Amino acid sequence: QVQLVESGGGLVQAGGSLRLSCAASGRTFSSYAMGWFRQAPGKEREFVAAISQSGTTTYTADRVKGRFTISRDNAKNTIYLQMNSLKSEDTAVYYCAAAISTQAVLSSPGRVWGQGTQVTVSS
Repeated sequence: QVQLVESGGGLVQAGGSLRLSCAASGRTFSSYAMGWFRQAPGKEREFVAAISQSGTTTYTADRVKGRFTISRDNAKNTIYLQMNSLKSEDTAVYYCAAAISTQAVLSSPGRVWGQGTQVTVSS
């Protein structure tokens, strides 16, 4: 089973940018669809973006569309989340997830999760 480790979080001012990374172990990384989710204090975990195994298909939540971009590098077993024009409401712990399909990334209880990385946007 794949294991995931997120990095790249931190403190940034509103309007700034961050790039999150999620590194996966194992030689079957390219067989997994991947996604990013986030959870703010006192709120449920919410979907941010997903990407297909090849990287040719992506999905982005409406509230971050145009500001966040998901990508992957299968040679490096890594996915990324480029976050621009950050807002205070983007403050959350960001998690990456792996599943057998993009649909499963969105809804399957069998998703594999990383431990999360904190993003704090100051206004």
